Amino acid sequence: MQTVTASDINIVDLGPPDAVEAQRLSQQEAWPHRLEDWQFLLEISQGFGAVCDGKLMGTALLTPYGDTAATCNMIIVDPAMRGLGVGRRLVEKLLERAGGRECRLIATQSGLPLYEKLGFVATGEIRQYQGIVSAASIDAEVAEVTYADLPELIAFDTAAQGLDRRALMELLIEEKPFLLSRDQNGLRGFASCRPFGRGHILGPLVARDEEAFRTLLAASIARHDGKFLRVDLTDAAADVALVEAAGLAHVGGGIAMTRPGAQGATPYGGGRVYALASQALC
Repeated sequence: MQTVTASDINIVDLGPPDAVEAQRLSQQEAWPHRLEDWQFLLEISQGFGAVCDGKLMGTALLTPYGDTAATCNMIIVDPAMRGLGVGRRLVEKLLERAGGRECRLIATQSGLPLYEKLGFVATGEIRQYQGIVSAASIDAEVAEVTYADLPELIAFDTAAQGLDRRALMELLIEEKPFLLSRDQNGLRGFASCRPFGRGHILGPLVARDEEAFRTLLAASIARHDGKFLRVDLTDAAADVALVEAAGLAHVGGGIAMTRPGAQGATPYGGGRVYALASQALC
């Protein structure tokens, strides 16, 4: 068998027609992404692929959020191509495309050294919980989101994260359940759920305070009784009793990292992110 060298690998643009081959790579890593999940990501992202002898051997996506920030995600290299610097080339391509944007990602322990060399710094820990929901009965004061709520939700989300996630929110509103909570002072927060992987993923969950977080979390979990559910919690979510009581187990997570850019994404108050849209979308 001919030895492959770095010069045999080309970095090319990745698009929706590559979703099937991209999913093959993620399945090799035992990642849960369905074909539909790849298509969802590619709809709002810019992708690059590592190709050797006509076969896709690596992927990397950049999901831009306005002009100030982006997430780097779905960075996968086929085991046969490791040790050739493919991962670094893909991430450097993402950073080049990002321009002056601040870049965020969720790293595994194995990926941490590369990202640190490329200027990323750790900012927090993500805890992943998943399982079949059980004993999830709750009477919470929440409502289903409507299209009329979308501008207010986008503004609330932007204030909490400093990210313009309008394109993502416009896709999420098509999915159910998408819940919000209000009081006499206005919007307390929102929680989106959508099909993903083995079942559904709960997130983003953005809330004004811990009480609103628990209300939206409990109501969202209750709507998946008997079903597989995943949630990726941030450091803001100190109370995980509801998650554990519903039968969801802690199965790992990742390290939130940021590479500062010339154009920083600055949260300006009003809420906090308690659960990610996903580790890819942050």
